[in-house]
Amino acid sequence: MTKPTVAVHKFSSCDGCQLQILNMEDEILDLAEAIDIAYFLEATRDSRPGPYDISIVEGSITTEHEIDRIKKIRHESGLLIAIGTCATAGGIQALRNIADADEYANIVYPQPEYLSYLKQAAPISEYVRVDMELWGCPINKYQLLEVIVALLQNRRPVLPQTSVCMECKQAGTICVLVSEGAPCLGPATQAGCGAVCPTSGRGCYGCFGPVTQANTESLSDILTSIEHYPGETRQLFSNISNFAPVFHEAAQKLKELEEKEA
Repeated sequence: MTKPTVAVHKFSSCDGCQLQILNMEDEILDLAEAIDIAYFLEATRDSRPGPYDISIVEGSITTEHEIDRIKKIRHESGLLIAIGTCATAGGIQALRNIADADEYANIVYPQPEYLSYLKQAAPISEYVRVDMELWGCPINKYQLLEVIVALLQNRRPVLPQTSVCMECKQAGTICVLVSEGAPCLGPATQAGCGAVCPTSGRGCYGCFGPVTQANTESLSDILTSIEHYPGETRQLFSNISNFAPVFHEAAQKLKELEEKEA
């Protein structure tokens, strides 16, 4: 039986999600027996051109060159899986979407005229069809392993369908929203991180993306009632997952409300 060819591609990102693949110390050797890793520059210089059965893509689209490149990857890939908050919702780069990118470029770089960038950082799905998304900053390596194994077994992957709040309860973590009044998107965010932020004493900022049927309207009412400064809740929804439609819509509603009350 021919092993499926797999490619791992990087766009604008910190490489954290690719490192999660390499962090599969106990599983990666067995995985290598089941798949043919044809392209993965983070792991090896031995790379082969497509087509590929599966392409795993990390990072957001921030330049015209990256638009052309992701379209080429889509064309030569049977399945395309976007991994991480950058690839699924813009990530850290998407903070430019709520600011003036040119202003930042002029502050940071002595000769910004040599830069080539898009005014908005966008997820992979903004430019090509994506067959599956795995959220997180970084992703949960066991979720990626489950997806790959499920594809090999021709079945649907089993992934969490609850919110971060459920993970807090399972870990015995006291709710930081209730006990400390900390701004937290946990009730509206997909589980998968192990509630790492609330367990560390800070609120969730939504890097695993919105949970199915997220009640952002009710959560917005709660969060705005305990804001430490005006606009805090809008900024929270406009964080690194601001390209997620549910979070973007919540931020826009809050922005309109702020303008109406100004």
